[in-house]
Amino acid sequence: MSRPLHRPGWLHTVVDVAARALLGVLGATVCVLPVEAADRAEYLIGYNEHRTNLPGGRHANVSTNRAMTVRGDGSERRAVAAHLVNEPHTWTQFVGWSPDGRSAIVGRAWADPENAAWEEAHQTFRFGPGRWLYDSHIVDLATGAAENVTAVERVSEYNTGLFFWPKDPQALGFTALINGVSKPYRMRRDGTGKTDLTAGSNGFAYGFSSSPDGRRIAYHENYQVYLANADGSDRQHVQTGHPFVFAPTWSPDGQWLLFVSGEHYNCHPHVVRADGTGLRQLASRQGYRGVTLFLDVPDYHQGSSDIPCWSADGQHVFYTAQHAEQIELFRVSLAGEREQLTNTPPGTEHYHPRPSPDGEWLLFGSKREGVRNLYLLRLADRREFPLTQLPLGFAAMHAHWQPRSTHP
Repeated sequence: MSRPLHRPGWLHTVVDVAARALLGVLGATVCVLPVEAADRAEYLIGYNEHRTNLPGGRHANVSTNRAMTVRGDGSERRAVAAHLVNEPHTWTQFVGWSPDGRSAIVGRAWADPENAAWEEAHQTFRFGPGRWLYDSHIVDLATGAAENVTAVERVSEYNTGLFFWPKDPQALGFTALINGVSKPYRMRRDGTGKTDLTAGSNGFAYGFSSSPDGRRIAYHENYQVYLANADGSDRQHVQTGHPFVFAPTWSPDGQWLLFVSGEHYNCHPHVVRADGTGLRQLASRQGYRGVTLFLDVPDYHQGSSDIPCWSADGQHVFYTAQHAEQIELFRVSLAGEREQLTNTPPGTEHYHPRPSPDGEWLLFGSKREGVRNLYLLRLADRREFPLTQLPLGFAAMHAHWQPRSTHP
């Protein structure tokens, strides 16, 4: 197995006090699990860590966020591209992987503290030049080199959602915020040739991705899902009859599209065929609002969307739903056969499920006794293994499996 290499001394590249405090405290909590760990150690998982209870509101806590990796047995926990946090009020986010798993996609954000105070006072975001800067980097894990592809021929100060275009090693996709409007873009691998894929629309587009064969795209615009060709042409509105349709994702075989549909805070997993036919609801979230709070202080943005995801073979969908006083994990087949995967004490909140590339494990977050940590669930016997063991006031979230192509 090819394992990423990390240069010694990575911790000392973090120069701001918040980062040192975060990584110093959490470094003491690393746990190498002795029980049946060998079958999990081969996996590398990228995720985010941040503080949750610092006074000062959203910015004070979000700005502590750091992109991290950890092995499936809980060992080798490391910061990724820590050198990107090179000035105050900056932070990093783990966004995803290159197809070969050798590079990580890392977002680097900076926010003006005065603007952050204004946002906190007015309970809303205020973007614009000099207020925010968010760029997406491709980080080689072996060397630590970070390539800022969204800064090349820049079109926006806020560039998120970077992904490698399937079946085209010379193309990338991302989302740019331009004059307050979010737009899906395609560009070359070196960052040149940025092209707006919704040039004829002024709608706010988000949740942008490409089909596995690279020929089609999907996104939601003004809370409605659209399909289109890879160049943005032949746009098709997926008609659900609902006012809130959100976060489309392609099945592994590209035959289906999964999203939530309904009303805001009352929306449920739906699927539709890639040609826009066969719409149906798969399951109910049973009163769950579909948003997981990631701070322990008031957050005017109201947390992170907790959306369903496909199983590795595309035959099932994993999702979270209300059950008694808990938010539990569920699995539903395309035929609508539902099963509850977890049964936890009252007050537990699960979030962000993600299946392993081989389909044997489910990676998820869970808030237990007031702390948000990552766990692995072995689907064959429903046994759980903690992946992180962070203390009160910290959180681990938004985890991503390294692609299977890196494994033997």
